[in-house]
Amino acid sequence: MNKWILTSCSLCFLLLSACFGGDEEVKTQPGEQSQVEETDAKQEERENIIQEESEASNEDDDEQVYEEMHPLTGEMTEEISPYRPIAVMVNNHPAARPQSSLSKADIVYEVLTEGDVTRFLAIYQSEQPEKIGPVRSARGYFIDLAQGYDSFFVTHGWSPEAEQILQNGTAPFLNGLFHDGTLFQRSSDRQPPHNSYITFDNILKGLGNKGYELEKEVEPNTFEEEAISSFEGQEAKEVEVWYRDKYSVQFEYNEGEETYERSSDHEPTLDEKKNLRVSPENVLLIEAPHQVVDDKGRRQINFDAGGEGLLLQKGELLQVKWKNKDGRILPEKEGEDIAFVPGQTWINVVPTASALDDIVNELQD
Repeated sequence: MNKWILTSCSLCFLLLSACFGGDEEVKTQPGEQSQVEETDAKQEERENIIQEESEASNEDDDEQVYEEMHPLTGEMTEEISPYRPIAVMVNNHPAARPQSSLSKADIVYEVLTEGDVTRFLAIYQSEQPEKIGPVRSARGYFIDLAQGYDSFFVTHGWSPEAEQILQNGTAPFLNGLFHDGTLFQRSSDRQPPHNSYITFDNILKGLGNKGYELEKEVEPNTFEEEAISSFEGQEAKEVEVWYRDKYSVQFEYNEGEETYERSSDHEPTLDEKKNLRVSPENVLLIEAPHQVVDDKGRRQINFDAGGEGLLLQKGELLQVKWKNKDGRILPEKEGEDIAFVPGQTWINVVPTASALDDIVNELQD
């Protein structure tokens, strides 16, 4: 009897295991399956909406319209700098390369001093870079160019003519001769005179200590997105500017960025700290009469008469005239002013028109 009961219990256990075993997949009823699919569809729809809203927000950020314009670059911004332009003499001797913060300047003039190497006058207004240099000595014609933008003038040294001009009060200035080791600092990795630097904060500090008013409204240049498109230019992807036989400057067009990448003697011009390529949007090449005036090789340059020029913008070259308008060197064509495109402007000054003719002839070959 007991044996029968045990057998019966075992049979019941086996039947229950067969009906409710953990290894058997639980079947979903048709109505339940429909609810699951509907929930998944709604979740996917919500995720798509979130993604579309995020992409739309990013597009709005990219297309944000600014109301303010930097006066010397034409670039739109949320807020313009209140400061008066600051023009800094920057060394271009091979021992001074790479320089610091040339890429941050709004306008750069490149002009011969003594010998066959140029020097830069870098004008800053839209940006306030941390460190600028190496700072070098002034010549009279650089002061004239700086005055076209009513700039403060920063130099380390001066020629006799430049000293007389600045000491007479022609322009508010800061000279490293009187602040060497304080406002101006020497780097240890280069030899004098190629190692003098100044920070933007020290420029403001030094000028403020001299009692100058730092803030002033700046008269803007004229800018258009397609400035030379109404004239018949020619394609210009690479241009080389010769300063005698020993020194040349190259500009190579970057189509993606719509800028001209600058080189000295085929070595890329880089910004020292961030290794940025110096790449202006506008390149204006002008000829102006040069005259050597002393046994040191110092020059006088006539920036009053106007003359021949070449303007490079967006991969095209246009033969122009240049004029001095209230101290600013600006291009014109057939009596009509030509605007710059928004961005940095680089102005190279050469001694004779033949250097410009060589550029045009080379492009036509």
